[in-house]
Amino acid sequence: MRVLVTGGTGHVGSHIALALLRDGHSVRLLVRRPEQVAVTFAPYDVRFGPDDIKVGDVLDASSVRSALEGCEAAVHAAALFTLDIRKAQEMLDTNATATRIVLDAALEQGCDPVVHISSSVALMRHGGSGPDLPLGDIEHAYSKSKVLSEVEARKLQDDGRPVVTVYPGAIYGPGDPYVGSNTERFLWVVRGWFPLWSKGGVLASDVRDTADVVAAVMQPGQGPRRFVVPGIHMSGDDLYAAVAKAIGRRRPHLDLPARLGLWTSKAVDVMQARLPERLHYPADSEGAEMAVRDTVLDDSPARIELGIVPIPFEQSIRDEIEWAVDAGHLPERYRPR
Repeated sequence: MRVLVTGGTGHVGSHIALALLRDGHSVRLLVRRPEQVAVTFAPYDVRFGPDDIKVGDVLDASSVRSALEGCEAAVHAAALFTLDIRKAQEMLDTNATATRIVLDAALEQGCDPVVHISSSVALMRHGGSGPDLPLGDIEHAYSKSKVLSEVEARKLQDDGRPVVTVYPGAIYGPGDPYVGSNTERFLWVVRGWFPLWSKGGVLASDVRDTADVVAAVMQPGQGPRRFVVPGIHMSGDDLYAAVAKAIGRRRPHLDLPARLGLWTSKAVDVMQARLPERLHYPADSEGAEMAVRDTVLDDSPARIELGIVPIPFEQSIRDEIEWAVDAGHLPERYRPR
């Protein structure tokens, strides 16, 4: 199939593009900066032709429609995610609007399936989850923007449109071209600069498993579906233990009780809003809210229906550290042993 991928030069989007190419699909990327394509895919020896790259913006309906011409399926992986509280309004203004524009345009083009890359944050809520994956209740910017994006997708699903929603958790694994906020925080953990973590847990998914879920749903005629990307319900103990085992160094940390974790992270929010961007700390109160919700999600449909067997968490951590050393984001002394 000819598949349009938005966000294809980012961490998740690039791995989705690679998985689709692996499975024999033809991939077209909608990008704002075409020069980034060669940078992102250089490690994989992948080349895109002139018709495989369309320059545009997911907030511009005309450029989205133009990029979709000739495509039989679409994957919307573009989204703004940052821990920088100063960009909260930008996330709210961008993510749901882009989702509506891309999904509507893809359906108008006749694409089937239209895959929406959501996030587990859209499902984190007090009272737990369930088979129908009720929407989350976190009011912070990124989570709220993903909930609003979900509302757009679910309207279409309720009408029977072939929209498939994929929910990755916190993303780990190699190959983040932009070194985004989650990767930056992970690098701080590896270096021992991030010794505090809120009690509770969140879903953690390998970026390659996320891509495999998308590749597995790339079949027309299946109608609306929803899949949580398989992974582990990760606590701070899980993360720090996996890092310590990989690098052969102790990484002690303190699990903050729920209320203290929220107070501490809110203080970080206030501080970061007043400091220069170069002095930011890769944490915010939204992350603490996620851990406090401690929402366990059912990923069995992806395991059973799609046959996804997730990469072991410790392997994800090792592979991400190995990549970070190779890419120059960590010194050689942290290379996994």
